[in-house]
Amino acid sequence: MSNYHYLVAGLPEINFDGSKTNFSIERFKEEIYSALSKKDAEKIDLFFYAWDNENLLKMLSQGTDAELPRMGHYSREELAELITNAKNGDARTSDYPAYMYEFLDYYYANAERENQMFDDVLAAYYYEYATKCSSQFLSQWFTFNQDLSNLQVAYIARKYKMNVSEHIVGNSDTAEAIRTSAARDFGLSGTFDYLETVQRLCESDKLQERERQIDELRWKWLDEKSVFEYFTVERLFVFLQKLEIVQRWSKLDTEAGTQRYKELIESLKSGLILNDEDYQ
Repeated sequence: MSNYHYLVAGLPEINFDGSKTNFSIERFKEEIYSALSKKDAEKIDLFFYAWDNENLLKMLSQGTDAELPRMGHYSREELAELITNAKNGDARTSDYPAYMYEFLDYYYANAERENQMFDDVLAAYYYEYATKCSSQFLSQWFTFNQDLSNLQVAYIARKYKMNVSEHIVGNSDTAEAIRTSAARDFGLSGTFDYLETVQRLCESDKLQERERQIDELRWKWLDEKSVFEYFTVERLFVFLQKLEIVQRWSKLDTEAGTQRYKELIESLKSGLILNDEDYQ
């Protein structure tokens, strides 16, 4: 296990209190990523793959010249090459994670079908890949995020009388319970200490406050589970996740927060029109 004492010691302290930091994710990529061992860099890649997923979906729907808000591990040109190779059925290479090929195979086999939620499909492949990471900490982090996201989607879907099962990602025991249970707690009471909190937040109409408290749950998990991660790549991963949360909230105003929630509802609903007061 590599020890990154000098890297960790040089990181600024960040807090979930609205304070800003001059340290950016781009700076992390430039100054820290290159100092990691190959094996540890692959663990950090899991963070950036989430951005690659977003870019991949956008390029598939809007073309390879689509405007990309942020670059992940791969450049636009690399993602375009991946798309072309997958579409042509070319041999896979180790340059890209296996789940991206698996998703693209699914995409091109189902591109003509209506009502395909390719973002959910890609998320399922991504989480399955990430939860198999050799780092127990990272595996638990991605499992936690998948469960947390599924619970949010399920409670929101129930609130607006949508089909819950259509929007649950993954095939874990927890995902299956959420997908199939009619119980108020999906039969998961006692499994997660945050279950009632998520339920309460999803029933609230204070949209931005809801999203902020969900991020606070993530922050709390990172703090509690990384207590004994001192100078490891996992500690760097924690910093990166926290940095993303802080940067997101430094840019997010009330209008933007409401719009993001509207987009979530749009991705769930099927012909359901919500009143404006639902977003207040």
